[in-house]
Amino acid sequence: MAFPRVAVPGWIELAEMETGTERSTPVDRRLTGERPVEDVTPDGLLALHGAGYRAVVERLGPGRLLDVGCGEGFESLSMAAPDRPVVGVDYDQAAAARAAARFGSRGLTVARCDARRLCLGASSFRWACSSHLVEHFARPEEHVAEVARVLEDEGTAFFVTPNAPADFENPFHIRLFGPQDLGDLLVRFFAEVEVLGLDAGDRVKADFARRRERARKVLAFDVLDLRHRMPRSWYVGLYTRALPVAYRLMARQGTRGSSGITADDFFVTDRIDETTLALFAVARRPRR
Repeated sequence: MAFPRVAVPGWIELAEMETGTERSTPVDRRLTGERPVEDVTPDGLLALHGAGYRAVVERLGPGRLLDVGCGEGFESLSMAAPDRPVVGVDYDQAAAARAAARFGSRGLTVARCDARRLCLGASSFRWACSSHLVEHFARPEEHVAEVARVLEDEGTAFFVTPNAPADFENPFHIRLFGPQDLGDLLVRFFAEVEVLGLDAGDRVKADFARRRERARKVLAFDVLDLRHRMPRSWYVGLYTRALPVAYRLMARQGTRGSSGITADDFFVTDRIDETTLALFAVARRPRR
């Protein structure tokens, strides 16, 4: 279904990304660990991301919505409705270009934009979604402040992020949060904050635990902990080259639906412990 496209106050339009047609030019879709990639990222992680977006949709009403860090856009469009146009922004040119190419004709408006300095006018959106993004910043308050700035006075933002004790080691995850940490950050910028858990049953948790244990065994070869002593850019470079090889060796049976894990296996809960997979926060009424 196609939805109407939307003009946004303060919008910095990138014409080369606004074609709305499928491209024949190859787009870089390497698995780096920075963002999920369809048919490449393990089912469990894709399903976790999808479940977060579904939980957002269940809490939405009419009004313009911003998806910050939209990646390739395949979840952004799921939040659109005839009375709810969606704008997606991502700092990565290749990801944003693919999102525009695949979904622009169906109403998704896309541009390249830094989540810490959004190319959007103040009070432009009724809703905002930041899914698995806030943990990527050394100064996450800059991102949260920008989300608050572009929301209307009665606007609502949703933040989904890994629960620190249950996360995998990932050099792109710079600042991890527990429920108290996340709530303390958000309340600085929003008048009302609720932090919930995004969790799953034993079968899914066992799948995550198996992959986490395999990753630990691989990292154990770094007996001198060199990855944490070298410049972070070196670690990121090594990680992005090694991850596709590791997934081919260890997770090839858990992609493209072969694991049977879907978004239906996840649920939002007010009970959070160290095994809870992710945090789901609802932040209302940005402070001015």
